[in-house]
Amino acid sequence: MFLLSKRGLLLLLPVLMLIISCGGDLNDNTVVLAVGGAPSEIDFWEKTASECEEKTGIKLQLIRQPTDTDQRRQNLVTSLRARKSTPDIFLMDVAWIAQFAASEWLEPLEPYMKKHNLPVESFFEPVVRQADTYNDKLIALPVYVDGGLLYYRKDLLQKYGYSGPPATWDELVSCALKITEEERKKNRNFTGFVWQGAQYEGLVCNFLEFASSNNGGIVLSESQPVFDTEQNRKAVKFMRDLIHTHKLSPSNTYTNMKEEEVRLVFQNGNALFERNWPYAWKIHQASDSPVKNKTGVSLLPHFEGGKPAAALGGWHIGLSRFSKNKENAFTCIDYILSSEVQTEFVTSLGWNSGRVDIYDNVEVQKTIPHAEILKNVFRHAVTRPLVPHYSYMSSVLQRYLNAVMAGRMELDKAFTECESELGKIVSQYSNQ
Repeated sequence: MFLLSKRGLLLLLPVLMLIISCGGDLNDNTVVLAVGGAPSEIDFWEKTASECEEKTGIKLQLIRQPTDTDQRRQNLVTSLRARKSTPDIFLMDVAWIAQFAASEWLEPLEPYMKKHNLPVESFFEPVVRQADTYNDKLIALPVYVDGGLLYYRKDLLQKYGYSGPPATWDELVSCALKITEEERKKNRNFTGFVWQGAQYEGLVCNFLEFASSNNGGIVLSESQPVFDTEQNRKAVKFMRDLIHTHKLSPSNTYTNMKEEEVRLVFQNGNALFERNWPYAWKIHQASDSPVKNKTGVSLLPHFEGGKPAAALGGWHIGLSRFSKNKENAFTCIDYILSSEVQTEFVTSLGWNSGRVDIYDNVEVQKTIPHAEILKNVFRHAVTRPLVPHYSYMSSVLQRYLNAVMAGRMELDKAFTECESELGKIVSQYSNQ
């Protein structure tokens, strides 16, 4: 039997670490994919990796990342900044894509798509154009997409003579005022409309939807942000009025209303309308849910002269510029984005595919009865500013928007100062 001395082991350890760190470099037939998420998601990725090898002959090796989104981003940043050849492919939150692209860490995908006959038209055009394209180059593709929805109590709308959900914000206010007044006679906790207004990223997503549905939003004009517009002012004033004037949104909207807080209010039967992401549907339909079979789903309303808007969220797949196995890596991407696998993502995990054709699939429609509505939601997707320094811009927006919601700052002052701070951030990072 061969025995290794302590000194020999110490000399061998760096070599072993190098071999481990090389991962996919050891075998041209191995592609390394970095993924995170809940245990059920990891189980599904392992199943997908095994099936990918069966179908393509390429071994898809998983690197399991933390569940926490920020930790996942930091792990990828560390590897990419060091120009490591693995992971070859990885999932990115939509908010990371601009940073990764500006750092020149992502391989343009169009040449590979042509070789694999994967048309870009397979995916939602607004998603690909706004989120996955940087400097006119396609540098990512959507695996899972998200967007804001309007949930509503269809039983209450029917009870009070409404044929369907409101199409405009004015209609929502009119409808909610009438129904809320009546429902509060027997449930004093009942409210008209719950949405995410706390000082966090969700508030920016909600603002983006209100503003974009009024033909507003945040535009980068000649590298300077345009935020202080009449369209945006009207949208923010409306958000504030929902709380303080119409009193259709609870007073704690600007203190602690995030996704789950909003969902719980609606699910406990205490709200007529709810703005939330698609994930809430399955929970609202749970066997013990007070609103099971009473919940409808629709596009968010819009202002007169505007159109519906849904803030884009989700996870996108990218190919590392430093991968030494790009051809095989894209073969795995092609497999992951195939109709077959994407259908399984929907039916097994309840994920929303970035492929347009998935929503016409009979199995998908059985799993998601409102599949056609989701298709329309993603066709109205709007993104947050795709700039590498977006996180700094977001913190400024959150602070000023929340101050207006809370009544701590007047609209004029907030817009003037917010645009000034946004301009300084953009100027600072544009000059680096």
